[in-house]
Amino acid sequence: MNENTRTLLTPDVPAPESFTDPAAAVARLNEIYRTATHFLCGHFAEAVSGKTPAHKYRAFYPEIRLTTTSYTKADSRLSFGHVAEPGEYSTTVTRPDLFQHYLEQQIGLLIENHGVSVVIGCSDTEMPVHFAVANDSTMTVPQEGSMDFALRDVFDVPDLSTTHDNIVNGAGFQYPDGSAPLAPFTAQRVDYSLARLQHYTATAAEHFQNHILFTNYQFYVEEFEGYARQMLADPDSGYTSFVSTGNVEIKDADAPLHAPAKLPQMPTYHLKREGGGGITLVNIGVGPSNAKTATDHIAVLRPHAWLMVGHCAGLRNSQSLGDFVLAHAYLREDHVLDDDLPVWVPIPALAEIQIALETAVADVTKLKGYELKKIMRTGTVATIDNRNWELREQAGPVQRLSQSRAIALDMESATIAANGFRFRVPYGTLLCVSDKPLHGELKLPGMASDFYKTQVARHLMIGIRAMEGLRDMPLERIHSRKLRSFEETAFL
Repeated sequence: MNENTRTLLTPDVPAPESFTDPAAAVARLNEIYRTATHFLCGHFAEAVSGKTPAHKYRAFYPEIRLTTTSYTKADSRLSFGHVAEPGEYSTTVTRPDLFQHYLEQQIGLLIENHGVSVVIGCSDTEMPVHFAVANDSTMTVPQEGSMDFALRDVFDVPDLSTTHDNIVNGAGFQYPDGSAPLAPFTAQRVDYSLARLQHYTATAAEHFQNHILFTNYQFYVEEFEGYARQMLADPDSGYTSFVSTGNVEIKDADAPLHAPAKLPQMPTYHLKREGGGGITLVNIGVGPSNAKTATDHIAVLRPHAWLMVGHCAGLRNSQSLGDFVLAHAYLREDHVLDDDLPVWVPIPALAEIQIALETAVADVTKLKGYELKKIMRTGTVATIDNRNWELREQAGPVQRLSQSRAIALDMESATIAANGFRFRVPYGTLLCVSDKPLHGELKLPGMASDFYKTQVARHLMIGIRAMEGLRDMPLERIHSRKLRSFEETAFL
């Protein structure tokens, strides 16, 4: 049987309907999504059980659609929650159960700011069977060629032409029907990243919290687990559980955590709080490629902020091992984002994040004002893609570092900040000086171990305190207008 002889079957879904109640709108999104995934999963299970499919099965993502004819001016202080001009706007949606609070919040702002309803219905965008079955742990899609039929003859498969960053990159993306995007990512792009997150972090997307700490050393993970156990032992902390790699979750401070036999590429841990108000720590390892990979996929979860708390090379003779560096600018020599965000694009410091980090340093170290300058310096952080840059001819790199007034060098911070800028996720960097290669203090085993013992716990606590401060800040203050371009999506 070839594709042309197969009858196309699709699920029965509700007709498009207008809503002025955000909760009811999201409930309808859930209904359409569940119908689509159940339809595809059911027929896929039949197909892989040995029954040769006689039909082609297709389901579609749900969508949100907004039409406005007015130039009504929204609150100019808000960086989100409104469209710039009259027109038709839409977005495809996946996993409305996972994004329920986010969707209710964003839809509610649209209804409030524009005084119109939103229309919830079925889109024209096919749902790949791979993403439909991803929610069922008992099902996997076999490799092409291992079944008695060609998968693409029976089901839709992922299509890279519809899985892209054209919206966030400002490439003038429009849906095929001419509507402008309401949200920064299409449903297929979100589904792709949800699958990648599970692969790279070995934890489910449901566990990720709204505040993300990135680090480049496993030592921070050990301290984070210790802090998590302290919080679980305190009934007034507000934290409810701790999730380790492999989705192992504990609620008792003394419960054992069994490490998996094989760690994923980016081990990830979640100290959870109601409403996603906890903290996620991701050990991205070393290098800008890992930093880009992690942030590319975590961005679809629309976190409220992410911070880099890692080690760096101090570039000034006045610095000491263990000093802190608060980045207020970035020299980007990492190159992994050059095609998405050219190096001529400035990456601004965000005042709210800078204040939160400086306040946290003062709280933890008990130093304030001018005294804080003894252990912390604010300036440009350079990110490079060559870990052993010191072994090459140094005149060129050192001259650029000097001209930029850089005070520290690492391999991740500028990448994380630049992707935060690109994805409209508030970002910041607080590094700790672990070596001074230009001044003869290389990261050798003895020096490194002493440094780790004395500094990791304090550094991590500063990152946690900063995140706890940001958690108490209203969302409209954290999400700076600095991150929004001329034509923006209404959704965060």
